[in-house]
Amino acid sequence: MSGEERGVEIERKYLVRPNFSVPSVSSVRIIQGYPASGEGVSVRLAGAAGFLTLKGPPAQGGVCREEFEYPIPPEDAERMIRMFCGSRIVEKTRSRLEFGGRMWDVDRFSGANRGLIIAEVEFDDPHETVHAPPWILRDVTGDNRCANRRLALYPYALWAPGEPSGALM
Repeated sequence: MSGEERGVEIERKYLVRPNFSVPSVSSVRIIQGYPASGEGVSVRLAGAAGFLTLKGPPAQGGVCREEFEYPIPPEDAERMIRMFCGSRIVEKTRSRLEFGGRMWDVDRFSGANRGLIIAEVEFDDPHETVHAPPWILRDVTGDNRCANRRLALYPYALWAPGEPSGALM
């Protein structure tokens, strides 16, 4: 969702095969920070655009949640991340590609989450089904370990062998 609209985010997340090469329509570098006291709050710098996002708690198995997203000046986003987020940052390159008549966002993480690739696809109805592309390993929609805020606090690089990463891979 974008702009100053109020809505409900309905999406599924999938773990992507580590060797997947993204044949994207477009891509953008994203730095997303999480203020210490702001549960559900994030500040994002996506290319030359800034956003402030507030998300409610997940519902319906993690598929739905309230979302408010507002554009802010990129200089403000960069300053907010630097001033309020500390090390609670996720860095990734988001590529958009089409599969099965839907647009998919594929996030290839860098920094402390290097090696992790997660795809997201949005829906209009939480009961819609999706035909997973062949590069998908499994659905991680309800898996809190793969939430961006969680990755900012407990990055993929810190996962012990066989801990969550073993379950993911």
